[in-house]
Amino acid sequence: MRVHVLGICGTFMGGLALLARELGHEVSGSDLGAYPPMSELLRASGIPMHEGYDPATLDPAPDVLVIGNAFSRGNPLVERALERDIPYMSGPEFLARHVLQGRWVLGVAGTHGKTTTSSMLAWILEHAGLNPGYLIGGAPANFDAPARLGDAPFFVVEADEYDSAFFDKRSKFVHYRPRTLILNNLEYDHADIFPDLDAIKRQFHHLVRTVPGNGMIVVPADDEALAEVLEAGCWTPQQRFRRGGRPAGAGEWGTRLHERGFTLYQGDEARGELCWNIPGVHNVDNALAALLAARHAGVPLAAGLAALAEFRGVRRRLELRGEVHGVRVYDDFAHHPTAIATTIDGLRRRVGRNRIIAVLEMRSNTMKMGVHREALGPALEGADEVVLFRSSALGWPLEEVATSLGARCQVLDSVGDIVARLAAQATPGDHILIMSNGGFEGIHDRLLAALAGHGDL
Repeated sequence: MRVHVLGICGTFMGGLALLARELGHEVSGSDLGAYPPMSELLRASGIPMHEGYDPATLDPAPDVLVIGNAFSRGNPLVERALERDIPYMSGPEFLARHVLQGRWVLGVAGTHGKTTTSSMLAWILEHAGLNPGYLIGGAPANFDAPARLGDAPFFVVEADEYDSAFFDKRSKFVHYRPRTLILNNLEYDHADIFPDLDAIKRQFHHLVRTVPGNGMIVVPADDEALAEVLEAGCWTPQQRFRRGGRPAGAGEWGTRLHERGFTLYQGDEARGELCWNIPGVHNVDNALAALLAARHAGVPLAAGLAALAEFRGVRRRLELRGEVHGVRVYDDFAHHPTAIATTIDGLRRRVGRNRIIAVLEMRSNTMKMGVHREALGPALEGADEVVLFRSSALGWPLEEVATSLGARCQVLDSVGDIVARLAAQATPGDHILIMSNGGFEGIHDRLLAALAGHGDL
C-alpha cells in the first residue's frame, strides 16, 4: 500500500510513518520546515519528504492520505484529495486500524507527563525482555526512535486528548481502546478546541468507556477532575496512587522521597526502592504510574524498579544542552503553568541555591490566547530571574506577568536580544532554563555560542 503522510515531521505523524514503513508499506510525506531529530530518522528509514504542499505530490494518487490534525480545508493537498476522491484518514485512525488491532494497548493520558510516563513504561517492558511496540510523542533516550512495532502483544501509546483531524473532532485517544490506561492528571488546556474543562472531561470519559472490564485504570487518588470523570461511570478496576511523595492510604500506592530517589509503598508496606538521577517530584509520580501499569502487564515491581534505575529521560524534558564557562543551559517542553512550576522545582532540588534564570516562550495556542496568564507569575516564582519572550503572535500584554514578578522579570521582543542579554549577564554556576514547546528560533545553540564568546565569564 502507498501511504502519504501530511504533516510527517511532527513527532506523532513521523512516528506513524516509521510504523507504516516497518509494516512494509511504501511511505512518503509532506510538511514545512523539516528539522531534526524527526527529519534525520525519516531519511535514515528511506522515507522521502516533500517540502511544502504542492498538489502534484499526490500524482499518482496514494492508496491513502493520512492527514495530521494541524491541517484543514484550504490546504492544497487536502483540497486535491477531496477533489480526486483519494481515500484519507486521520493519524489515530490509521494507528488503530493498522497497528493496534489485536494488541494489548497500554495508553498514557493526562494533561502533563504523557511523554515521560510513556517512555518509562515502554522502557520497563523492554528491560523485562518483552520487546513492546510503542508510539511516543518525544525522543526517549533509552530508544533509537519514537516509534516501533515491536512484538505482540504489548503496545504503549501516548494518548493525547487533542482532536484527531479537521474531519474528526474526537480526541485522538478515543481510537486506541487501551486495556491498561494511565490517567496522570487533568487540567484545562488546549483552549483553541476546548471551551472549558468540562469539555475535556467529556472526552476523557469517552476514553474511560472504551477500557474493558478485565483491564486496569491507573489513576491518582487526589485529582478532583479525574475523580469527576470516573464518577460519571467506570466499568474497569482502578489502581489508585498518591502523588507528590505523599504516603499511601489503605489500598493505595504511594512513595516517600529520599535524597536519591524514593521508596515505594502499598499502604503501610514498603514494596521497593529506587535510586536514580531523574529530577522532580512529578517524575516520581510518572514513575509510580508506569510501574503500576507495567505490573498489570505482568512485570514484577522489582523488575520495574531495576529498569527505572537505568532510565535516561526524554529529550526536551529538562535536557542539559550544554555547559560553557560554568553556565548550564537546559531545554524543556514546559508550556503550561503547572508544568513550568514543576520543572523549576525539579531543577531547584538539583542545583540548590545556585541562580536559575527561566526563559519562557508562550507558543501554544492556549498560552498565546492568554488563558493561563494569571497563573504564570506564581508558576515562575521559583526562578531567581525570568525572561519572557514577546512574539508578534501573542495576543495579550506580558507586562501583567512581569509586574507580578517585579524587578526579577524582563520582557524582550527578539531572540537575539535575549541571547545577548543572557550572555552578558550570566556568571559561573548559573542555570539557564529555556522553556518552549517549539524550536524558539534555535535559541539554545545561539546562546551556547554566545556564552563561548565571553571568555571572561
